Amino acid sequence: MLDLSNLNPQQKIAVETTEGPLLVLAGAGSGKTSVLTHRIAFILDTGLAGPNNIIAMTFTNKAAGEMRARILKLLKKSSVGANIRNIPWMGTFHSLCVRFLRMYGSTIGIGGNFSIYDGADQLSTVKEAMKNLDISVKEFNPNAIKNYISSAKNQLINENDYSSFAQGYFQQTVGVVYKEYQKILRESNAMDFDDLIMQTIRLFDENQKVLSRLQEEFKYVLVDEYQDTNHSQYRLIKLLAGKFKNLCCVGDDDQSIYSFRGATVKNILTFEKDYPDCKTVKLEQNYRSTKTILEASYNVISKNKHRKDKKLWTENQGGQKIVLYTARDEVDEASWIVKNIKELAEKISLNEIAVLYRTNSQSRTLEESFINYGVPYRIVGGVRFYERKEIKDIVAYLKLIYNLKDNKSFERVVNTPRRGIGSKSVTELKSVSSSNNLGMGEYLLNNRTELTNPKLKDFTSLLKRIFDKSFDLKIIDFINFVLGETKYIQMLDDDTAEGQSRIDNIKELVSVAAKFDNLAPSEGLAAFLEEVSLLEGIAESVEGQEVVTLMTIHAAKGLEFEKVFVIGMEENIFPHTNSMFDEKELEEERRLAYVAITRAKQDLSLTHAVSRLYFGKMNSNPISRFIADINSDFIEHINNANFELQDRNSGDDWSSTHVEIDLSVGDKVKHEYFGIGKVKYLDDDLIEIDFGPTYGVKELMLEYARLEKL
Repeated sequence: MLDLSNLNPQQKIAVETTEGPLLVLAGAGSGKTSVLTHRIAFILDTGLAGPNNIIAMTFTNKAAGEMRARILKLLKKSSVGANIRNIPWMGTFHSLCVRFLRMYGSTIGIGGNFSIYDGADQLSTVKEAMKNLDISVKEFNPNAIKNYISSAKNQLINENDYSSFAQGYFQQTVGVVYKEYQKILRESNAMDFDDLIMQTIRLFDENQKVLSRLQEEFKYVLVDEYQDTNHSQYRLIKLLAGKFKNLCCVGDDDQSIYSFRGATVKNILTFEKDYPDCKTVKLEQNYRSTKTILEASYNVISKNKHRKDKKLWTENQGGQKIVLYTARDEVDEASWIVKNIKELAEKISLNEIAVLYRTNSQSRTLEESFINYGVPYRIVGGVRFYERKEIKDIVAYLKLIYNLKDNKSFERVVNTPRRGIGSKSVTELKSVSSSNNLGMGEYLLNNRTELTNPKLKDFTSLLKRIFDKSFDLKIIDFINFVLGETKYIQMLDDDTAEGQSRIDNIKELVSVAAKFDNLAPSEGLAAFLEEVSLLEGIAESVEGQEVVTLMTIHAAKGLEFEKVFVIGMEENIFPHTNSMFDEKELEEERRLAYVAITRAKQDLSLTHAVSRLYFGKMNSNPISRFIADINSDFIEHINNANFELQDRNSGDDWSSTHVEIDLSVGDKVKHEYFGIGKVKYLDDDLIEIDFGPTYGVKELMLEYARLEKL
């Protein structure tokens, strides 16, 4: 018999409840993987099913591989272990769907040898479709169109139905491109990543015999990280579990943080409605963190209205208080963190320390501080600030203007953003400029009137305008001028989280330049490029060396560290400014804060700055509302800002910027971002305002809306 003695009572119930729908609400650090692996091993050990009768769906190949290895290890000592070499139907949603389509796709006209297009292939195909339709890539961002098509497929909206959902000119254009895009895919016997699930569902909908065969085969269906599923994954799961309904979904609604990828927390919140006879098991015993950290995390997450209530507890000791550091600015914040880490390094491994931030752009000041203090670090889920493509692109423009002989920088920017200047034209230009002992940039500016290639001629005019301004504008204004002339920001602005992150990175680059804005134009440019070059040249950490981990909170999900720093705990940063006025998005920000706090095992520090340099300007943001959520008994204040914090016991909320104003339906109001609007509805918590054709109707949280009555 399989040994279950190492499981706690709730884990044991989840493992032994094999029949019927089961929802396992697994709080952070509560051992969900242990439950999944023991459950599968238990089903096999008791003979309820064979390896081919179980399908387990995960989000990563790594998770599937680890689960498979742990199950086989558990079964080694059991009577059936010797006969089980593999669990074939365990993998990611997409990899399992590939297998279904290879086996049965021909029944709906899909050739078994179809190609799978990755993101780059998808973008290339979108551009081909736009070219076929004579739709300008300058007017419509191909990446944005690709993302809209992807979103439609995740919602199971095909190319023929999309037009009935389209709103506005852009989405109507997406609908036209979508049809052509799918036509190209069919002609190439290819599918993109999103098709794999969508076409599998079409297979099941159109071929009941295949669906029945698979439903009969898979007596037990298990899903990991159910809170991260989107609509198409939800449908796939429901279809596969349709006969026996022995469906076990494991997840935590409090850790649903991927809506930007199409995930919807609704799936886990409505599980009991979808399966009225289901059993729900809550895993609330945490094996990771101290009592103080768990209490603080509950203080934050319990403010969300749309969640299934659970409260983590632990047998661990209470633990030390959470440190809240008030910094003068972002440089002081980073310096304080690195100095603390140098002291901690005498007690714990650097590998056990993490610094978490809301957006990638926040890593820049941190990286500089780590470099200055000689503390090794690594960036997880991203690349070092000065190695990011968008940073290298803009720096290359500046390097070229500073040194027109810099052919490497010229080659990087000549077709970025795309201008239709091919490699043949660049090769010819390189040859002729070299024969004249000139750099390519030099040659173009010296021979502008003789150019015949219209695209090179346009680029030369751009180069001349930028070059001339380099003598007149100080560094911040000059970078902004380059961004405007090249339309680089417009290229990145594609309505995706990734695009916004890249724009934020460029804004942070402008902040780097701020320290040189007191210098004359040419001196400022030289000093800025020297600073960047020195930081670019810092070597990567040596393999095997202990390093501090720097990453976004999104990338940290599922990880744990002895010591965690969470930086930038300020309104407009965390919660992010894009989420401030939408209740659903604000709840996801609070879930993100919960994830950040629960990464810490023993020691947690939170930081905020009185002022912060952003886009070259100094800004002051109120302290994050998530700090105000935490009971003051759990917090130790350290203040280096030379000012006194408000006494939170006085009844003043640190994060509140709300000023009471008397409003009624029909009143005109002004909002700092959306402009002037008219109140359509309001109650004690929410206000609905019509901001006209640009922003439409917005539902805002009244406490944080910061409205001015007109």
